[in-house]
Amino acid sequence: MRFDQPFIKLPIQLDAETLEREVRALPPTSWVPHPTGFVGNEAVRLVTVGGQPTDGFEGPMRPTEDLARCPYVAEVMAELDGVWSRSRFMGLGPGAEVPEHVDSHYHWRTHVRIHIPVITNPKVLFTCGGETVHMAAGECWLFDSFRFHRVENGWTEQRVHLVLDTVMTDSLHKLIDAAHTGTAEPRYLKPGSNGRPLLKFEQFNAAPIMSPWEIRCHVAFLTDHAVEDPRLPAVRDRLERFADAWAATWAQFGPSSQGVPEYRRLIKLCREDVLAMGGGEIALENTLFITDVLDNMVFGPALFVPVASGNVTTSVPRRLAS
Repeated sequence: MRFDQPFIKLPIQLDAETLEREVRALPPTSWVPHPTGFVGNEAVRLVTVGGQPTDGFEGPMRPTEDLARCPYVAEVMAELDGVWSRSRFMGLGPGAEVPEHVDSHYHWRTHVRIHIPVITNPKVLFTCGGETVHMAAGECWLFDSFRFHRVENGWTEQRVHLVLDTVMTDSLHKLIDAAHTGTAEPRYLKPGSNGRPLLKFEQFNAAPIMSPWEIRCHVAFLTDHAVEDPRLPAVRDRLERFADAWAATWAQFGPSSQGVPEYRRLIKLCREDVLAMGGGEIALENTLFITDVLDNMVFGPALFVPVASGNVTTSVPRRLAS
């Protein structure tokens, strides 16, 4: 999804008191350090790969024991009607912050993140794309993670958000459309209104070999976000030829491992050419460089096997693995 604004507040209101009771009833052992290691950041895992204590992105998603302890959270998820990927309660300690960063990981290109504040205070501020908001308890928000964003907790207590990752669904599109028109009153989800919610969990989140259609989609997304630069037309043309060559190889091998050597060769040559053309100096609208994000969104995820030792970076400047 391409956002046309930093934040979108969805027209749905959740019962913050019930959410808070479920959070406070969780055992202290449910809280684990956030994988970034930033001081004051911790989480309760609700949906993970295999329902196991992991922070990975790839693999069949399952509910954890902690989600089973939170029946109203399950009702919220059923009401939003997502296909759920990695999801958590995220805690931010007093005076702590989430430093400014852009999410350029492949996961964020293919998913959206829903924030539902549970325990908060007006001194908790979320900044994205130069705009700052306080998300009140029980509200439901989306934000554009491809812009620089940060969170600061100026409060004296821990802030807790319910953070749900999903691919875009028709139900979510309808909520976004209603938010844009501004005509819909927020719909209140009463606790207990869905006693036996049926949830959908992501089973397939990354292909072993990326299809040529997905390659073209990601390339177009990145070049559309690029700032005007005299070198950009040549880089765009080279990326389009890369997509054509990938499609030709796909026509011969498809997702078979027999094609991996050729797919790997195409990535290596294209990456070298784009760097030689000055792609490492062509900026996107969010100030990241196109080659860094190509590594994270296209060249790296295109194959689940290493492309070439030391060639593809897994992070970009000021990036945080959220």
